Amino acid sequence: MSEHEKLGAHEVAAWLRRHPQFLKQFPDLAVSLVVPREEGPAASLASYQLEVLRDKNRELSRRLHELFANAQENERLAVRTHQLTLALLRQDNAADTVRAMAASLAEDFQGDLVRIVLFAPVAGLEDADWLQVIPADDARLAPFRDAIAEGEPICGRLNPDKNALLYGPQVEEVQSSALLPLAGTGLLAVGSLDPNRFFPGMGTLFLRMMGEALVAARTRYAD
Repeated sequence: MSEHEKLGAHEVAAWLRRHPQFLKQFPDLAVSLVVPREEGPAASLASYQLEVLRDKNRELSRRLHELFANAQENERLAVRTHQLTLALLRQDNAADTVRAMAASLAEDFQGDLVRIVLFAPVAGLEDADWLQVIPADDARLAPFRDAIAEGEPICGRLNPDKNALLYGPQVEEVQSSALLPLAGTGLLAVGSLDPNRFFPGMGTLFLRMMGEALVAARTRYAD
């Protein structure tokens, strides 16, 4: 390169990226370089690097605490799901099995409004206010056809027609829901007064496990 050839800022930056050890050879240059900041006075390169490292450390610490909190919550859900499964298996008849599911969702999983729709009646549950018996081919279940066919949980704010069927007079109280199709059996819904309790994209693994446990326990007493 001739002495008259000039380097632009981009060329200098590109060269430094290819030679990250350059400043180790010239520590005085590293100390004298000044890095502008969005707020406050300019800082030396060393101070700037230290500040960047501190920011990264704070972000990593935040993520670690978040991961730890998620792990704790998942552990609690796993324990509750296991306890629910055991409770279902301890029941002696279909009515008590379904009743144990509704009670656990309300008490152990803090469901504000628990609703179960069964395609066929279960003796002993005629007076349960949280239960509806609706045949699978009933026109009232038309809004749920896709959910039943796909068998996938739905979380968030349900469509008004779904909410109306599930929650009836209390529909205005429900701000978010978890809807779980029960394979060949019916539907299960947990409504919350908190609009942020259930939301699209949230994990549904434990919901699936609970639904499968209910179906398995229920089929032991199928006619």
